[in-house]
Amino acid sequence: MDFYDLVTRRSSIRSFDGNKAIPEEVLRRILNAGRVAPSAKNLQPWRFLVVRSPELLKKIYPAYPRDWIQSAPALLIVTGRRDQAWVRSRDGYNSLETDLTIAMDHLILAAAWEGIGTCWIAAFDPEILHDALQLDASDEIFAFTPLGYPAPDTAPMPKNRKALDEIVEFL
Repeated sequence: MDFYDLVTRRSSIRSFDGNKAIPEEVLRRILNAGRVAPSAKNLQPWRFLVVRSPELLKKIYPAYPRDWIQSAPALLIVTGRRDQAWVRSRDGYNSLETDLTIAMDHLILAAAWEGIGTCWIAAFDPEILHDALQLDASDEIFAFTPLGYPAPDTAPMPKNRKALDEIVEFL
């Protein structure tokens, strides 16, 4: 599969084969893809938390109370610190969300390359996650994704995208 097939075929997965663990070397390749993602001024203001402990997963589930997420063998949580991100001096723009978006995208595309399903989740209760993960007050939880092999009966959802001519303007 080439890169363009990968970005076209990647879709959000909401049903996982909970009996199939992700090999450590596969997980490390995915995490390394996030590690090498670009960030403003190369400050890399992120941390990637991989949660596989059943006890900790149970504490996290209430932050996103959808039953389907519990079929994933792991959750990957992307956090960052605003005080470690680049700030544009002219207007105070802080690059944290941009940097974490790029890292998250690298992680999700790498997972797709490895055959691992993901689903970008931002609709969560940050307070529950903060408490469950015992994070420092300055750690911001940006997004998370379940990680796991898609359940055998999982079919990708059809994508409805605007035509290129609707979103591109050559100047």
